[in-house]
Amino acid sequence: MPRSGVQWVRLGALLGMLGLMLGGCMQATLSPSSNANLTSRDRQLLAHPPYAQATIPESYRRHIVDYTRRETPGTILVDTDARYLYYVLPNGKAIRYGVTVGEEALAWSGVASVGRMAEWPDWIPTREIQERLGPYPARVRGGAANPLGARALYLYEGGKDTLYRIHGTNQPEYIGQAISSGCIRMTNEDVIDLYGRVRTGAPVVVLPPSQGALSRLRS
Repeated sequence: MPRSGVQWVRLGALLGMLGLMLGGCMQATLSPSSNANLTSRDRQLLAHPPYAQATIPESYRRHIVDYTRRETPGTILVDTDARYLYYVLPNGKAIRYGVTVGEEALAWSGVASVGRMAEWPDWIPTREIQERLGPYPARVRGGAANPLGARALYLYEGGKDTLYRIHGTNQPEYIGQAISSGCIRMTNEDVIDLYGRVRTGAPVVVLPPSQGALSRLRS
């Protein structure tokens, strides 16, 4: 083969390898910005939050990803092991958010539904939290310093409040870790995005820890 032909073959092989590499990188695409979902109160409270800003690792930022499980669109699924929350979309896709999950002894798992939703909710510490982490006021008014953050989705099971929530946080540096008292925490920006998509009554599946949850997401 002429030298020029060999060079073209090599070039083609290199381009093919590059295509495969790029294809792997493009399996997850950053989700569109949700700035349009911010209310005037959101913008005011998030402009100068009373907590340190955190750099969220790329893997825990909001992405649109392939989703191969069988949950119906509109379902929320939490992979406790991987520290991801998935909002299921049509056509085999989902929005994946990085989250903080509960410590192993405090984590809740099971199937629930979104019983109610609130913007900048007040926080009423449970007796267990008061005894373990308090003292706190009986009621903490909603705002940027509130542990529930910008939004809260209240999880109900059998028509009763489980006392577990999916909510924002004033500690974004812990996204990707297991340190909460059992609730699922998201950055305020991400929980605002999720809140704008979810409807009351939506199913919520929280996979238990240490049971191969991540591998099941690929099955």
